[in-house]
Amino acid sequence: MSIRYYLTLFPMEALVASELSPKEFGSYMATGSKKGTSEKLIFVEILEEFGTYFDWEYAHKKCVSHPNGEPKHSLYLSVYRVAENVPLDKIGNLYLTTKDGSVLALKKEVFVIPEKEKRNYTLYQELCPIRPLVVSKLSPDKFAQYIISGDNKITAPTLFFTDLKIIDFDDLDNTGNIGCFYDKNIEHLKVCIDSVKNNPNKVMKTLDRSHGAEFSYQLINRGIYAADQNNLIIFKMPAINDLEEKHYDWAKSALII
Repeated sequence: MSIRYYLTLFPMEALVASELSPKEFGSYMATGSKKGTSEKLIFVEILEEFGTYFDWEYAHKKCVSHPNGEPKHSLYLSVYRVAENVPLDKIGNLYLTTKDGSVLALKKEVFVIPEKEKRNYTLYQELCPIRPLVVSKLSPDKFAQYIISGDNKITAPTLFFTDLKIIDFDDLDNTGNIGCFYDKNIEHLKVCIDSVKNNPNKVMKTLDRSHGAEFSYQLINRGIYAADQNNLIIFKMPAINDLEEKHYDWAKSALII
């Protein structure tokens, strides 16, 4: 069997070798071989081996099928500073795995600046290698550049993040159905929004430093982004109609429908 490589982004950053297909890998990592675990998993497939930072030779020695022919499920190659050492051109599809092991593939696309929205703030959930939940007045491309440029003290060489659906306090009637997700910190959310809207020198405000543990696929807006010094790509989230028609089982498992 051939070896595949996966960069897991959430809930843990790691490079994992496996003989499983992406959907088999996602299901295994989410539920375990004995169905004793249950957790969401976000990962991307690595298209090919590259460079010398990771020990590919070790993977070839250890990621081998069991004597009974069962494929090797997972072999960890690295769990520290992984994402920053994976070039974005070596990344394939991104996969969203639910707690019961249902997997949705999102294709990699070149980022195109979207039309400017009436609402002049966005809520970003950073996923890897850091996980703050922040309100920002910056568009996705400018937000990514702000984090990875090195021009400020809050920086990372590579960033995976997503923009979230959020209450529009200026147009509550058309804010959309986002459930009760923000109820517990609604006042702090208002303060953060006011901070970036009314202070010309404030480009972002942290809403929650450890919000990643509660991250929900229900709230993904346009998609998930990946950025480094030179590139920004997006893995677009399907529209609700597409989820209902083409990915119903996954959407139901993700509590979207």
